[in-house]
Amino acid sequence: MYGWMGKILRVDLTAGTCKEDPVDPSVAKDYIGGRGLGIYLLRREGDARGDALAPENPLIMATGPLTGTGAPTGARYMVMTKSPLTGAVTCSNSGGMFPTELKRTGFDAIVFTGRSEAPVYLWIDQGKAELRPANHLWGKNTHETTDMLLQETQANARVACIGPAGEKKVLFASIMNDKHRAAGRSGVGAVMGSKNLKAVVVRGKGRIPLADSDGFKAFNKQILDVFNAGVKQAPLGLTVNGTAGVVMSTQNFGVLPTKNWQQGTFDGWEKIHGEELTKRFLKKNIACYGCPIGCGRMTQIDDPRFSGEGEGPEYETIYAMGSNCMIDDLAAIVKANYICNELGLDTITMGATLACAMELVDRGYLPEDRVGRSLTWGDGDALVELTRMTGMREGFGDQLAEGSYRLAERYGHPELAPVSKKQEFPGYEPRGAQAMGLAYATSPIGGSHMRGDPAYFELFSVPKPMDPHIWEGKAKVTAAFQNLSAIIDSAGLCIFFAVRNLAAKDLGVAPTGVLEYLNAATGMNYTLEELMLAGERIINAERLFLAEAGFSRKDDSLPDRLTQTPAPTGPAKGMVCHLDSMLDDYYEVRGWSQDGIPEKAVLEKLSLTV
Repeated sequence: MYGWMGKILRVDLTAGTCKEDPVDPSVAKDYIGGRGLGIYLLRREGDARGDALAPENPLIMATGPLTGTGAPTGARYMVMTKSPLTGAVTCSNSGGMFPTELKRTGFDAIVFTGRSEAPVYLWIDQGKAELRPANHLWGKNTHETTDMLLQETQANARVACIGPAGEKKVLFASIMNDKHRAAGRSGVGAVMGSKNLKAVVVRGKGRIPLADSDGFKAFNKQILDVFNAGVKQAPLGLTVNGTAGVVMSTQNFGVLPTKNWQQGTFDGWEKIHGEELTKRFLKKNIACYGCPIGCGRMTQIDDPRFSGEGEGPEYETIYAMGSNCMIDDLAAIVKANYICNELGLDTITMGATLACAMELVDRGYLPEDRVGRSLTWGDGDALVELTRMTGMREGFGDQLAEGSYRLAERYGHPELAPVSKKQEFPGYEPRGAQAMGLAYATSPIGGSHMRGDPAYFELFSVPKPMDPHIWEGKAKVTAAFQNLSAIIDSAGLCIFFAVRNLAAKDLGVAPTGVLEYLNAATGMNYTLEELMLAGERIINAERLFLAEAGFSRKDDSLPDRLTQTPAPTGPAKGMVCHLDSMLDDYYEVRGWSQDGIPEKAVLEKLSLTV
């Protein structure tokens, strides 16, 4: 095989064994790798109706055929499992250096099953895998764990691990790699913790075989020239201000979620946007392996109240912990972000859950004596303290650790939770960006922008502009972006590759660039139609997992706040998200029943079985 390494490592944590299986070339072509390979394995070996924290639930780490090849942004891996937060599928994505090192050990994927009696970590050195005791690491944060493991193994190895949040099964615990990079969403860290698996440490020097090395190098130079010609003018100013630069754009469009999604504008936005982060806290840019953009931010706090150094925060963190909580104290947001990385928490769900708690207190539904302290809009000190308490499941943090839906439900008002499928939303208000609402509702993992992000059309005119306020015709573009996302995730690329190389195609998108890279790397001679069908196949395979788990149209939902209550401020003032109308169109585009279940014809077209 070319592009792929051709092997899957299977780790039975109950038995304490590791064995290798070959990758079926036909499966590799049909599902590409990464996210696609992950859902293929999860459907075959997992139980969609089972308990996400049971030993039987597989935890799958998978790279793509372009991971580590030198293709720009080709530094991603996926974590696939059943989510303890949502009960749906996960496909949590991370970059950095770990994914390339993992692939170079000689494996395209690792499948963890069972549960170890005592804490362990997996050490893979040049293709040789073994489980080692991790009792001495249990209770350590992700930075301490990483440092200790590099001393025990090799200084130039790479580590992915959980912190106390994963050990304590916080439902939105993340897996952290390279200290600062997160497979953050849907509670993958809690699944890892439920297996008593503390870390995965990898060291590999294996060469990634390419079918057409000369052709790959020539095309790579062509694409790198595109990136490098105007890298400082990259979409959204990513090299200059990172994703934090998006704050200005969402504020101007009136889609910056504020006060637990009650409105889409925030008066304090200038104190938390990207230029302020760059001016006050930036030490240097950080890039994932082989990436010319360098959108990561190595930052440092020099504040009398807080101190620390780390990476971030990203835009989604700034919205969730900033405008959504009415907090304009950027130092507090940066500090809470560091705490999330060290304890292993998803920053989006953390911030959104705290905002939900603030509204519950504000409306008198949640007594402050239950919180153990005052909790008011804009309180940066509360953000820092309660973030730490959540990661440790201490005091009121034990309730926050269940996520906003369960918190709001506990106090009798689940309508105040900003979720779809019980997962909190990223930072684009769908009353002012209609397709984003449809993308949130139909995302296989619950509220997410990374499983298909039509904000590029609606807000940033990439690859071409579309009125964000209309809802007619949005089903087709949303489905197209979701298919593209599946291809990107499965190939091992970052979505920012697609932003630089999208081609508009009949209000859809074509994976230009990805096609040429995959064919040069794998020699599979994909046609454009075959590649686009692969993306559609992955989406439908995930939808079948959801159907098996009991999900249907009722779960493709948004809170009434977004579909019934008009936006009170900004350019979207007076608007609601027209989800039901878009859903009817979306299911027709997909070839699904009006209850959201894939029809026989589309399954036959994609060679899928129920």
